[in-house]
Order: sequence, then structure tokens, then C-alpha cells
Amino acid sequence: MYCIQETDKPQFIFKIFNIIKLVDNKIILPITGDEILSSSKIQKLAQKTEKILKQTVSKKLVLSKKIKKQKEYVEILKNDGFEIVEGKWLFEVLSCKVLDYMIKRKKLKKKDLSISILVNDLTENMLAIIRQIVKEYKRVNIITKYMEKFKRIEEQILEEDGIMITVGNNKKKGLAKSEIILNVDFSSKLLSEYNICEDALIINIRENVVITKKRFNGITINNYDITFKNFDDYDYDIMTKYKACEIYEANINKKQPFYEIMKKIKSDQVEIKKLMGKNAIY
Repeated sequence: MYCIQETDKPQFIFKIFNIIKLVDNKIILPITGDEILSSSKIQKLAQKTEKILKQTVSKKLVLSKKIKKQKEYVEILKNDGFEIVEGKWLFEVLSCKVLDYMIKRKKLKKKDLSISILVNDLTENMLAIIRQIVKEYKRVNIITKYMEKFKRIEEQILEEDGIMITVGNNKKKGLAKSEIILNVDFSSKLLSEYNICEDALIINIRENVVITKKRFNGITINNYDITFKNFDDYDYDIMTKYKACEIYEANINKKQPFYEIMKKIKSDQVEIKKLMGKNAIY
């Protein structure tokens, strides 16, 4: 894994000749990150970045908060096959912690809540997360277009865990009374087809979603950050220029079983630090 960041005070000669520094696993561009760069300069920086990266075996990159704003530069790296860590995979894994955090902030009671999970793509991790959620919440409702597949999951959870959930896809009534909606993979367009509780809390896991309904007065969460044990051991640049959730995700082996991932998260004392909604931080 390599980190790419700006420099606070780029030397003049470095800026003119687009000289990129490699310090340990950090690639430092000769820009402050705030300036508007010409397309030709972006192309040169991207080419030089890739030249450095081709000498390594890593295709995984974490970008600083300011470098992310250089959209053309980011797109070039993506198009050339580099994985830009964005924290969304970890966001999904931490779904239960995210729910707990927001419920505490809103001073809600789990036993009184109805939770809806919007999901079409059922991965092994997501199935494990659903099992976690149904053990903690009294009423869980799954909304999906793949009714047959999820009906089998409904039967499996009832048989193995003795817990009843509901599976459906009623666009008028399915979400009308859900105070909390965990949106795994519904797009803005798809979600707009459903009648949503106007005061609902919606947590969008895999992609950012905008709610355009005029009567919606609830909370939409699209982003987050975390704290974890020994984060203070990282150097100043990592702690200030990057999001902790992306640094942490980049260091996880995603191919290991879900229970091993959760064991590591527990050992590392990973906790939600903040959730970011539209014009608000919680």
C-alpha cells in the first residue's frame, strides 16, 4: 500500500520540473493540493506517479484529503488499474457499529426500532452482517428485488437462529414506517421510487445517495471516520492529511473470513469517530 499526498511548501524547482519524492511508502507530489492544475501538469504528475508505482508490487493507493480533490489525476490512476481505497468496504463491515453509534447519538432504544436493509447484492460478508443485525434488533425488514434468493435467507435465519425477519419489495409500504434504513446498494434513482418515512435515518453504505423527495426531513449519512488502537503511533502526515478509515482499510486482508476480520477489528479497538451527513456531522 502506498500513500499519495501534497507537500506543504513545495520547492520552486520541484514544481517547475514536476519532481515527485518517495519517502518510505509515501509519494509526495510537488503541489499544495489546493491549486487548480492544468491538464498537462496533471498528466505529467500521473505519469511520474505510475512510473514509481510500477517499480513496486502494490496496486493499492490511499490518497490524502487534498489529493482526492484533483479529480483528473485520480481518474487517470483508476483507469490505469490502481485501487483507490475509499473506506466503503470497511463502512459495510462496520455496519453494526455505525447503527449503534447513531442510535446512541439520537438517544433511541433498540427494542423500539424498525430497521430496513436495502440490498440486492448478497455477499458472504453482508449475510454475516444481516445475521448480526437481526440478533440485536426486534424488527428487521429486507427490501430487495431478488425476493426468491432472500426468502431462502429468511427461512435459514428462522431455522438456525429462531429469529423472524420479513422480506419484501413493496414500494409504497415497505419503507413507510422504517425509522432506520441501512442502504447497502440502492442508487439514488432506485431509492426515489420508494415511499420513505419522512423522518427516517438513512445510512448509505456502498455509494453516496441523495434524497430528492421534498417531504423528506430525515438524516442521510454518506461518510464516516474511525479511531483505532495505536493510531497515534502513525506519523503526523498520516494523522492529519488522511482519513483514518482509509488507512485502516488499506491494511486489512479482505480475503480472510469475516469472523477473522471482526476479531481483528475488536482487537484493534476500532470505533466510529464521526458520521457525516448532509450539512451535518454526528
